[in-house]
Amino acid sequence: MVQGPPQVTGFDTVLVLDYGAQYGQLIARRVRECRVYSELIPHDASIERIKSYDPKGIILSGGPMSVYVEDAPRVNPELFQLGIPVLGICYGAQGLALELGGTVSRTDLSEFGKTVLTVHKKGLVLESMRPEEQCWMSHRDSITAVPPGFEVLASSPGAPVAAMEDRERGFYAVQFHPEVVHTPKGMDVLRSFLYKACGCEPAFTPEAVVEESIRKIREQVGDAKAILGLSGGVDSSVAALLMHRAIGDRLTCVFVDQGMMRMREAERVVETFSGTFGIPLVAVDASDRFLDKLKGIIEPERKRKIIGEEFIRCFEEEARKLTDAKFLVQGTLYSDVIESGTRQAAKIKSHHNVGGLPEKMDFELVEPLRWLFKDEVRAVGEEMGLPEHIVWRQPFPGPGLAIRIIGEITRERVDILQRADAIVQEEIRKAGLYRELWQCFAILPVIRSVGVQGDERTYGYPIAIRAVTSDDAMSADWARLPYDLLETLASRIINEVPEVNRVVYDVSSKPPSTIEWE
Repeated sequence: MVQGPPQVTGFDTVLVLDYGAQYGQLIARRVRECRVYSELIPHDASIERIKSYDPKGIILSGGPMSVYVEDAPRVNPELFQLGIPVLGICYGAQGLALELGGTVSRTDLSEFGKTVLTVHKKGLVLESMRPEEQCWMSHRDSITAVPPGFEVLASSPGAPVAAMEDRERGFYAVQFHPEVVHTPKGMDVLRSFLYKACGCEPAFTPEAVVEESIRKIREQVGDAKAILGLSGGVDSSVAALLMHRAIGDRLTCVFVDQGMMRMREAERVVETFSGTFGIPLVAVDASDRFLDKLKGIIEPERKRKIIGEEFIRCFEEEARKLTDAKFLVQGTLYSDVIESGTRQAAKIKSHHNVGGLPEKMDFELVEPLRWLFKDEVRAVGEEMGLPEHIVWRQPFPGPGLAIRIIGEITRERVDILQRADAIVQEEIRKAGLYRELWQCFAILPVIRSVGVQGDERTYGYPIAIRAVTSDDAMSADWARLPYDLLETLASRIINEVPEVNRVVYDVSSKPPSTIEWE
């Protein structure tokens, strides 16, 4: 969980206190979608730390435990002495009720999934709701008696008190989850709390984010120089634009072309940043160097480690030439900061972002995107005029096409895959599906199969096409692409890439598969 001082100042702030919720990060994102700044912090954060944010309101998240389980996290009673509005959601609602003198009980009916909410009185938080509304529930315990000063606003079959409020003191609670899309009026609930209960101004806009980011960069960097490892992805690209706008030509970007990017992508990166934006850029063509290192390598993890190590060495060599640079810029996102402090997942495979740098480097770190989610980074990119093909570029692995060639990597195979993948990208965009998909790409398994073209027997490679939908890449479903689109893809790849005589489509989801094949 994120520790330390507030990520940013200058906006009305509503804190989300995390009680182990599945949707904790989502609550903070939804608040930001309402143009109100929000951070997710531990439920046991000290009152002093909470005060340091000068919050206009506090949201208590859901959680997986029962409030009566031993060692269950309790709501700090001092929160209710701060004189600011509090909204409890699910577990947070029960914790709020229990702490203020209400009753929480195990009822005979649990609720998981879509539930009908019966609204008895709209109050402040339910003002947009009809007498009956759909909502999303996930609970076994329920509030069965409200604390003194509260009134019941709504109920459901398994929750006698599905919403309650004490408007005079500014305390609100809902058993359902307003942050998920399965509660259609959920955003209205959050807006009512943010705007009417907390009095927040919807000022957290892309334009304001750009201004605040530049202010923070200038405050940290001063008159010093900085370097940035540019990959061509949206995160490093937006970080580069923000840094350049803040410190001008005192920023130098280093772009290492390992020879395994998409077709003509390296050239576009150089043209965009050096040409269009006039950012000082050192472009290193290291394709021969990387291919030599990968000769004979088949095992996926060894590929990643070799590419990661070589990238670091290339970057170090260029960095040593910039002896007067004091700061190193990285495109760390707020979701990375949160997850690095909370998640302890088994390693399935090394992370695709191999731009990590050695611990011992003589640079101070600048992370201008550290307080932003991915969708906010894209919005900032659009605000600053970054081209659409970069702003909405789908996630692309740091090792590039190396982990989409299943087998040994050669220049010929990279060329084959680049040409096939370019057709996939072109046709998916032409069909208007590019931004609907989380990822779509071609894969080259290093095997051969028999085919017939004209009157001749062929012995060529297959190309596999992978297209998935997802919200966060933690899980993904294979995309149901139209048959005529698949037919076009297969026809073009086989006709335009002579080394290929077979095209297959991957219809596996994650889990049990992963999105990438390696």
